[in-house]
Amino acid sequence: MAQEIIENLISELTKLPGIGRKTAQRLAFFILTLPEESAKDIAKAINDVKEKARFCSRCFNITDTELCSICRDESRDRTKICIVEEPSNIMVVERAKAFNGLYHVLLGSISPIDGMTPDRLKIAELVERVRGDSVAEVILATNPNTRGEMTAQYIKDALKHFGVKVTRIAYGLPIGSDIEFADEVTLSKALEGRREM
Repeated sequence: MAQEIIENLISELTKLPGIGRKTAQRLAFFILTLPEESAKDIAKAINDVKEKARFCSRCFNITDTELCSICRDESRDRTKICIVEEPSNIMVVERAKAFNGLYHVLLGSISPIDGMTPDRLKIAELVERVRGDSVAEVILATNPNTRGEMTAQYIKDALKHFGVKVTRIAYGLPIGSDIEFADEVTLSKALEGRREM
């Protein structure tokens, strides 16, 4: 019976992204050794997320109210919208402290092979925001892979009739790295994104 309970936990943990069977097994046995109160805290945190968290009705960030704290913040530059694939991307951009505009979360990227077509993303909602608000610039911060590039190009095409400036985040070499270790695509993108000093 105890073995079935552990096996069930392992099975559930493997449903999490990036968690294979071995990691799930380690997590299951770690949870088993936790003090009961700590395990209950984890379970409560998961339950709270499912019960209270939702998507912002404007930008699709995670929130517990109708609008997220960023959309409610009147000090932010409302003429700029940064487009990201997932809510977690907002946290990364915010940590850089280099952007003070608004966001729009697509909740994925275009990938026809995976059934992710533009109509399954929050692109129509973005078009409505650009149409209705005084947006001057849309910054495409989708991932630098084939799906992210395809998504960025689709959005650029969808917004071309609105007279809004559409920009793409630059790619390049990480600070502290050596050029000799850069792959050709990264180096090519770094050269394309060069700026005057």
